[in-house]
Amino acid sequence: MTKKIYPCLWFDNNAQEAADFYCSIFKESKILSANPVVVNFELNGTKFMALNGGPKYKHTPASSYVIECENQDEIDHYWETLGQAGRYDKCGWLADKYGVSWQVVPSILGELMSDPDRAPRVTQAFLKMQKFDIETLLKA
Repeated sequence: MTKKIYPCLWFDNNAQEAADFYCSIFKESKILSANPVVVNFELNGTKFMALNGGPKYKHTPASSYVIECENQDEIDHYWETLGQAGRYDKCGWLADKYGVSWQVVPSILGELMSDPDRAPRVTQAFLKMQKFDIETLLKA
């Protein structure tokens, strides 16, 4: 296969608004093309399509986009900007104002979870969190 796979996000006639919103949040982002039906955009090197599909389908947390963050400032940035007027859940999960689900997680989480002695304590720590706190995870 020579073509990349990328997600298509369904919107109710506000695809351009959503694409502009996401591009305002991610540092390395841009609108690639736009017409009244489809907006193609890129966030940190990942291509997305936003489709003005109408009210038939809604976003669900069953599909989410993971943002691996190198530090607490990055976690705070994405949590606050994507989460404005959205819904928050446990373990770094949030739904933005369009209903799209995101997981804002520290990149160190996989390493912490791969240590069999530490993993149970780290798990107990992050199950109590909504927004991840890296310092608390490191102390667990």
